[in-house]
Order: sequence, then structure tokens, then C-alpha cells
Amino acid sequence: MIRRHLLSKLLEISGHYPVSLVVGPRQSGKTTLCRSAYPDRRYVSLEALDVREYARSDPRGFLAEFSSGAIFDEIQTVPELFNYLQPEVDERPQCGRFILTGSQNLALSQAVSQSLAGRCGILTLLPPSYDELCAFPTAPQDLFTALWQGAYPRIYDQRIPAAQWLADYLATYVQRDVRQLLNVGDLHSFTNFLKLCAGRTAQEINLSALGADAGISYNTARAWLTVLEASYIVLRLPAWHANVRKQIVKAPKLHFLDSGLACHLLGIRDPEQLRHHPCRGALFESWVVTEIYKSLLHAGVFPNLYHYREARGVEVDLIIDTGTGLIAAECKSGETLPGDALSRLLSFSQRLSAAKESPLVTPVLIYGGVQSQQRTQAQVYSWKDVYQVAALTRSN
Repeated sequence: MIRRHLLSKLLEISGHYPVSLVVGPRQSGKTTLCRSAYPDRRYVSLEALDVREYARSDPRGFLAEFSSGAIFDEIQTVPELFNYLQPEVDERPQCGRFILTGSQNLALSQAVSQSLAGRCGILTLLPPSYDELCAFPTAPQDLFTALWQGAYPRIYDQRIPAAQWLADYLATYVQRDVRQLLNVGDLHSFTNFLKLCAGRTAQEINLSALGADAGISYNTARAWLTVLEASYIVLRLPAWHANVRKQIVKAPKLHFLDSGLACHLLGIRDPEQLRHHPCRGALFESWVVTEIYKSLLHAGVFPNLYHYREARGVEVDLIIDTGTGLIAAECKSGETLPGDALSRLLSFSQRLSAAKESPLVTPVLIYGGVQSQQRTQAQVYSWKDVYQVAALTRSN
């Protein structure tokens, strides 16, 4: 077990609200986090069929057994409980009384907004960021192993071979949970859709083309992608709009939230194959975006992340809105930086400088080398130091 960065934020918000909810994908470490934060609190898994049936058939009696508080794991399996938690915490609004976890963001957000608005603090826990993974003795020390294995903690804690664990995870959680949520009958089409999404990581989303390639309708592709996002499998990165007199592409980008799962879906068998794979750059870009996204979420900060592309011209992989300015980030998977590595960042900065009331731009580049360096025109970060970009975001 490793200490998660979100722990301090969880302890903080449970001092403000009677209910705290930790959401995130299956196997990201939510249960371990909550039990380590509250080791003396009674723990109840709502995955167990008998417990789930008791909570559904007699919610008042169920909650009466835990009047002093409890950790309820996978609360989305019994959404009816939210309606009974509301009067319970209104009658006894003791802070930190109930700690909930859940792995389906769409259903949970609706339930909380309807029943526990103003009574519940919500945090998101994704699989560990790379700097968290480094607490494991088995943490990968080279870039392509880190990308290929991904970040799910059981791979490192239990020392399960990544290929085996990811195959089991895909079958047990992704295909089962998401298919049930969508009521998907055709497993082959859904699995093919997942693979096509993996092949499009770090690309702009074209639902018509994606649906046509998967053999499904536009509306089905949109519904499936929405649920993949709500289940923390993918992230949609919106386009950044500015007062720039250029034709800007407004389509969002698709990013897989775990590079290991994307590699598994793409059939990449080992880190050496990834090194020479045509999706290497895209997978690295998604990894960088996800690492920054994780670092901000695990600090309790909502990430304002975007991408930028002109129809004919400048493109920036990642734009981070800090509230007082912008961080423009480029991703290069190579260990050596080409001479024009900073050209797109400089062009973007010049575009905004020419616009009225433009925000201050801080250019950064993250690459596959091991040496971070300060250059005249931009800060260059090694992939191992990517967490420093999130720290820079919080300090701006």
C-alpha cells in the first residue's frame, strides 16, 4: 500500500461535510484510500448480493445499523440509499459521518445533485500518478515500460504481470460493467469500438467516422463514448477558444486515461514493441495529459485542460488555464529534442501576444529524455518530472 496524494484532501473535506464521496474507476484504490483514512470506521461492501438486497429492501433498517457512520463501498449499486441518507444526515449533520465510494460518475452525479446537494463533498481518485507509483519497489524506471504497464496499483502491489491483469480487468470490469450500463448485447461490436477508441487516443473525435468504422450508428457511438467517459476509461479534452483571428478547430480530443489499457487494446505485447509502434507519440501525449489531470485531481483542484489547433497552422497538445494565465504544453516522446521542438509553442505565444487582452502564456515541453532543463524560450521537463507541470499550474 502506498500513500495517495488525495488522502489529505479527503480528510479535509470530511471535516466540512457529513458525507464524502470518492469516485473513480474500478481498481483505482478508492477502498484502500478510504479505509486507510478511517481505519476504525465500519466498512460495508455493497457489491455483496445479500448486503445489497438488505440495503434495497430495508434502507432505513440498514442505515440504522450504521448510525455512528460507515464506509459504503460501490454506492452506485444501491442508488436508493441516497434518498434515505438525506434525512439521516439532516437530522444528525456530524461532519465525516459517511464515506462513500463509487465507480460510475454519471449515475452518482445525478444522485448526489438530487439528494445530497450541499451535504456531500466529492473527490475523484484515478490510478496513481507516476510520482505516486514510484513509492512501489517495482515502479518502472524507463518510459516505455511505464506507458505499457499503465498505472493500476494491483499490477505493482501484487506484482501481477501487466498483460495478464489488464486482460482480466478488461473482461471483468470494463466489458461487464459498461455493457450492463449500456445494455449492450453485441460484445464483439463493443470490444471493436473500444479498440478503435484506443487507436484514436490523442486524436480529435469524429463520431461519424468512429461509428462507421465500428459498424454502429452515430447516436450509438455517442452514447457508448459518453459512458466510457463516465466510467473513467477515456477523457474528452475540449478545444480552447480565444480571441485569436484564426479559424480554430473546435472538436474535442480523445485521451485514454490509462496508457496500459490502451496498449492492451492495441495488441502491443511488450515495451519494446511500443518503442517502435506508430501510436507511440499519441500514447505518450495521452499519458502526459493524464498525468497532469491526475496530479490536479488528487490535489483537489478541478483541471481546466484544453487543446488548441488552427485549421491551417498552429497546434498545441495541451493548454492549461490557471485562472491567471495559460500554460501551453507540447509532448515529444523522443529522448532527444529536435531543433524545431519549441516552434509550435512559440507560434502560439506570438498569436496570443498579437491579440488584445491576451493572457500570459508559459510554454513548457515534456519529452522522453531524463534531463529537465531551463531554456531561454521554454521550460523543458523530463517525463519523470511531469508532475512539476501540475505544481506549476497550482502556483500560477
